[in-house]
Amino acid sequence: MNSQYQSNSTSKVAQYATFYCDKSLLGLDISFVQEINRSFDLTQVPLSSKCVRGVMNLRGEVVTMLDLRTLMGLPAGKSGPRNRNLILKCDGDIFGLWVDGVADILTIDSSAITQPPSNLSIAESRLIRGVYQSDKSLVMLVEPREVLSASLNLMRHAA
Repeated sequence: MNSQYQSNSTSKVAQYATFYCDKSLLGLDISFVQEINRSFDLTQVPLSSKCVRGVMNLRGEVVTMLDLRTLMGLPAGKSGPRNRNLILKCDGDIFGLWVDGVADILTIDSSAITQPPSNLSIAESRLIRGVYQSDKSLVMLVEPREVLSASLNLMRHAA
């Protein structure tokens, strides 16, 4: 089990931005989220992996936008009014996740996070590092480093 999600007497509270991928509610430690926007002015990248929706210019910086649905093993989604871009900063890399919609910010104590279920698909299990049961629903917590790693692996295989 990832020590970040172990229950112990020194539990830690963190805030998570929650969002939708298909019908699943996912969460991401807010410390990785640089911004959330709805700019869909993306430039397609010829011969890129299917997980790359395109690139966008974000105040002079080129940001690769990844389709979280594709990374999770789902068919690519269609653009709609609820879609958003989560711009993430992880270990010095800036990239975006195109998601089906955003929800709330949740404050979660690490002692309330449990192991992900064993019945997740291979695509999901490599990205999900823990699960939190809120009052309303189950929230799968995403590890941004794994999202970036998975997308890089898919891009290498597409080349």
